[in-house]
Amino acid sequence: MDEQKKIEHQIELATRAAALVKDETTVQRFRTFAEELKQKLFRMMRRGKVRARAYELWEQAGRPADRDQEFWLEAERQIEEEREEGKRSGASEE
Repeated sequence: MDEQKKIEHQIELATRAAALVKDETTVQRFRTFAEELKQKLFRMMRRGKVRARAYELWEQAGRPADRDQEFWLEAERQIEEEREEGKRSGASEE
């Protein structure tokens, strides 16, 4: 099972457990755990998007040597900009 599927499964289990438990402290712990896993999953997915975008930028630039950090940072900037635009367009549609 790959890491993403494993985390998704753990989120599902924690969420289900939170719904079944009666003790509020335990419920909150399960919910917190599920939220932490969601954040980890988000970071993993974002890192994959950044990696793919950085590679794309590097190829478009002719595959220059020793500029990996430049392409990584530009890819991060572009991904974040797209995410912010998505938030804005999503908020304006509501």
